[in-house]
Amino acid sequence: MFNHHVRTVLPRPRPAAEGTPTVLRDGSTVLIRQVRSTDAPMLADGFARLSARSRQLRFLGPKKMLSAAELRYLTDVDHHDHEAIGALSPAEGHGVGIARYIRDADDPRAAEIAVTIADDWQGRGLGAELLARLSDRARQAGICRFTATVSTGNVAMTRLLWKMGAKIAGRSRGTVEYEVTLEPADEYGLDRWLRCVVDSSVLAWP
Repeated sequence: MFNHHVRTVLPRPRPAAEGTPTVLRDGSTVLIRQVRSTDAPMLADGFARLSARSRQLRFLGPKKMLSAAELRYLTDVDHHDHEAIGALSPAEGHGVGIARYIRDADDPRAAEIAVTIADDWQGRGLGAELLARLSDRARQAGICRFTATVSTGNVAMTRLLWKMGAKIAGRSRGTVEYEVTLEPADEYGLDRWLRCVVDSSVLAWP
């Protein structure tokens, strides 16, 4: 009679996702933190799980994948001239949303913004949460004005910008450019701002 030793190989546990737990308006929880230079795989995974419609709205044209150069650019954040704040699902560790600003080289008091929410996380209040936090970071960096170029078909993002007090700064074929003046830091309250906005099912990753 022989004794057979069967070795059971268990799957390696996924590293715990890091970030500040935040409860959204629908009761779901996300982890929110600043994007890091090592987050390229997370951004690539998030982009791969987007619908074609979301990619169209974000990139204003068909796009199948993010190049290595684009991923390096999107994760090359210095948290001053280029900031990005991301949200992760606590259960899977997947990135589910991101908001970023890039300071205007010609006007250091202005920055262009983009907000992105994964398809299955739209409508929960995540867009408003990320944009409020991004606004707070921008004020700390001396930025007092946001600009955003939005597809004319992106009704939700347009609604969110209007709630922020945006004004139309220009139009071109298929897009509208908006400008938002940020309140002074001493007049800013994150909770108050969040209560006055609606969620945006916005753009696409990232």
